[in-house]
Amino acid sequence: MIWDISNDRVVTRIPHHTDYERWMSRLSVEQINAIRNEIVHLISGDEIVTAGWLPGADWSGTPFHAIYEIACRSDFEQAGKCFGLMVWTTLMEHEAHWGFGRYELNNLPISSMTYFKVQPKI
Repeated sequence: MIWDISNDRVVTRIPHHTDYERWMSRLSVEQINAIRNEIVHLISGDEIVTAGWLPGADWSGTPFHAIYEIACRSDFEQAGKCFGLMVWTTLMEHEAHWGFGRYELNNLPISSMTYFKVQPKI
């Protein structure tokens, strides 16, 4: 689950929903499942993850290549946004509670969302 630490509640909304639905409509169920499974694999065992750092720079031969080539029609910027939303939705369905935010590294803003496991008092 994604947990809004500021408001102490579960997040149920997908940001940029219209874009997300358009991109997802171009992928098969198998492609979406493969991407989500790979995201779960990449975050496995981690307490903190930054979405943009998960996939690496070269998506060739990975499930993420379908995001770039098919969902986003070879648009690099859109592919990054789509991937970020796929991380968001994957974590929405994850068994752990994940807080989120935008942070800096060495006084420079990190361009993608950072997630961290939390233990909310429900």
